[in-house]
Amino acid sequence: MKTNQLSGSVLAFIGDAILSLKVRELLVAKGYTKAKDLQEKSVIFVGAVGQAKFMTHLIDSGLLSDHELYIFKRGRNANMGSTAKNVDVISYRVASGFEALLGYLYYEDMDRLNEIFEWMKKYYTDKV
Repeated sequence: MKTNQLSGSVLAFIGDAILSLKVRELLVAKGYTKAKDLQEKSVIFVGAVGQAKFMTHLIDSGLLSDHELYIFKRGRNANMGSTAKNVDVISYRVASGFEALLGYLYYEDMDRLNEIFEWMKKYYTDKV
């Protein structure tokens, strides 16, 4: 797959699915079995506000390469064709950029994707 030919919104679409699966696997591995608990805990990771907070942390910490920041901006600035429902527009767009980065890494560097997810788990360790 040539990721340079994929739009930011397509990368975000893939990244959203990857993150959702990784979070579900994490929560089940931690022993959560009730649908209510799974939903409440997953929102921490997959909700736009949580993603935006974590992405801001990555940027502020200098943990991303210039190319990763470029991919993030491609996703953040993409025309998603939808609007935020229960979150401010800035958080929604930052979250979309984060998802685009994950989508890109899914195709290009799974080790790096897993490393970023590990950082995310540590960032939210007291919440799950």
